[in-house]
Amino acid sequence: MPWQQSTPYSERRRFVDDWLHGHHTMKALCERYSISRKTGYKWLRRYREDGLKALKDGSRRPKSSPSKVGEEMTKLLCAARRHHPTWGARKLLDNLEPKHPELEFPAASTVGDLLKREGLVKGRVRRTRYLHPGVAPVVTQEPNDLWTADFKGHFKTRDGVYCYPLTVADLHTRKLLGCDALLSTKSDGAKACFTRLFREYGMPKAIRTDNGVPFASNGLHGLISLNVWWMRLGIVHQRILPAHPQQNGAHERMHRTMKAEATRPPQSSRVTQQRTFDLFRAEYNDERPHETLKGKTPSSQYTPSPREYPERLAPIEYPAHYEKRFVNNAGTFRFKNKLLFIASALKQNYIGLEEVDDGLWNIHFCNTLLATLHESDFKIRP
Repeated sequence: MPWQQSTPYSERRRFVDDWLHGHHTMKALCERYSISRKTGYKWLRRYREDGLKALKDGSRRPKSSPSKVGEEMTKLLCAARRHHPTWGARKLLDNLEPKHPELEFPAASTVGDLLKREGLVKGRVRRTRYLHPGVAPVVTQEPNDLWTADFKGHFKTRDGVYCYPLTVADLHTRKLLGCDALLSTKSDGAKACFTRLFREYGMPKAIRTDNGVPFASNGLHGLISLNVWWMRLGIVHQRILPAHPQQNGAHERMHRTMKAEATRPPQSSRVTQQRTFDLFRAEYNDERPHETLKGKTPSSQYTPSPREYPERLAPIEYPAHYEKRFVNNAGTFRFKNKLLFIASALKQNYIGLEEVDDGLWNIHFCNTLLATLHESDFKIRP
């Protein structure tokens, strides 16, 4: 009978020899070899039944394999996969089972394993899943402590062109600072809108958004060109958790009002739609009383930010004990004769490395801690 024990074969053989020479009682012998008496009697029984070879490690292979796929079934499944090279295991089974009701097909997971063994499925490269930096609590003491921004769901104007409204609001006073009908969600259009708002109203302390384009990416710390620009300006980027729109609830509620009053029905073109947004924004800010403001209008409570927008970005300054590294256009930097990738969004910027333990470095960008780097493996971890 095949069997496997953690005790080496030599130990089992010495145990049997000691027992046969009668030097110890079973209790004392088992204590000496640190095994239970049940195990000791089992070794002796197997020795008596089949000699010393019974004390050796046996094969762990099971006597039967109920999930093993037969040769004919293997041929059928592989032929179907070659005919439909993009179909997965579940789709192949859904296609074959009605055609062959007399056959008993294996589970989808078994089919998937079979296709991998036969080389008909290529393994996927496992992507690094970066952690969300966390959600800061919504606390405001005065205007411009926190702006909220989002793209309201896109729609077509009557000329068939898609419109992507970008909305920006001051959370403390609920003032709708901007509502722009853009042609896409690309960073360039969004950056132009924020630049205009910064020049008109000054800069906020923080901006709160969701995790979609152009506000965040799937890379390290969600870095993307837009939030890297905000960091350079000294603006903290707050991101809500994925699939948690309630964490930007005031902004979502404003979208509901805007949708009812400014997008139904859509206008004839993007130009006329922008005029409608401008009229809605004027009424929302200057005429519509807000319950959160105790019946006052947002414009009556809002004051521009004293933080003026700099037309030229100041150089990034790091403490003297940091090691500065330049990130090239490929998103990589040199450290200890190694070329390490960090993020494409950081290209043409400097990062700061702070040694916090022997061979352990914190990686900073402006005032944000991005990741850690250990010299043992030179891997960047969020």
